[in-house]
Amino acid sequence: MKLIFSLLAGCLFTASIGFAQSNSSSEYWPLDEFYQAFPQQVELSRNFEQLVQGESQPLTVEQDKEIRIFVVYPGHQVSDYWRRSIASFTARLDELNIHYQIYNHYTRPTVAVEQQQRLIEKAERYQPDYLIFTLDVSEHANLIAHVLEQKKMKLILQNITTPYKAWQANPPFMYVGFDHVEGTKLLHGYFTQHYPKAKYGLVYRSPGYVSEMRGDSFIRMQEAAGAQLVDSHYSDASKHGAAVATRDMLKKHPQVDFVYACSTDIAFGITAALARDSQFEGHKIAVNGWGGGDKELDAILSGELDVTVMRMNDDNGVAMAEAIKLDLQGRAKLIPQVFSGDFKLVDKRIHPAKLEEYKKRAFRYSSASQ
Repeated sequence: MKLIFSLLAGCLFTASIGFAQSNSSSEYWPLDEFYQAFPQQVELSRNFEQLVQGESQPLTVEQDKEIRIFVVYPGHQVSDYWRRSIASFTARLDELNIHYQIYNHYTRPTVAVEQQQRLIEKAERYQPDYLIFTLDVSEHANLIAHVLEQKKMKLILQNITTPYKAWQANPPFMYVGFDHVEGTKLLHGYFTQHYPKAKYGLVYRSPGYVSEMRGDSFIRMQEAAGAQLVDSHYSDASKHGAAVATRDMLKKHPQVDFVYACSTDIAFGITAALARDSQFEGHKIAVNGWGGGDKELDAILSGELDVTVMRMNDDNGVAMAEAIKLDLQGRAKLIPQVFSGDFKLVDKRIHPAKLEEYKKRAFRYSSASQ
């Protein structure tokens, strides 16, 4: 039996672009370096992947009470990643016969830090067994450090797969998501093949971890391949903010080959700006998506977007559920510190049947809830 409570929390203020800088990437372990430093994690990850991909096996111990789960997600955005995450998570919990209550709180991405702090304080009063949160800006790191120090609830960090070095002596219960740099490598490969030695622009989200991992890493990869970044702009992570940034960029640099987007909302802001400006009708500027949710995939098929990197989305929700099951069974030592899911590159030449094959796997739980 489950109880689900959802509070759709609206953001009450707008962001200043410079309000929060991300922590330096040197403070995080890239996955390959993390596995070199902690080789025992490789086998844990390999075995855990089999649980995630396999059929569900119900909980084998008796629960004396429902577990309590508190979720704070940046779900107010075009991307359906966060909503699908919860849908796949709860569906797998149900299959595992785990009894739970879950409180979902959705905020705007990156800019609602004060609101997220209030929700973390609310979580501490509620005293859940598990808190699911994310890390993007430096203020998040401060909130997370406080939670870890209190040791009152087990913390699952979503959408980050590079462990934060300062927390290694007292790490979160789990990092789970899809590695931003690995996804970026796939997009880099596509653009290098189809636009060698290109001139391009880039639109970030707000300054923070995701912008750094998806944006700065792309710039480094492209530079090594001989491409030229002509301009880049931060936004407020919204479609409107990305459209404004794109229009400003293309007034000065209208002849770029492509504009790289660091998220779904950014991608649709870029395409909206291009559609509004008649000067680009005779000059096709390519635009990528990031994540491969339904709206992006529809835009790929219609030609609005050229390419995206598609997460096998529901694996992240399944991973969280399987980790909780192991914890309840007293087998927490079998949980890897990081779960990083797979990607597929999807471009506008894909056959619809192949895309349906990808969607069947990626949305194997969440498609029923959309």
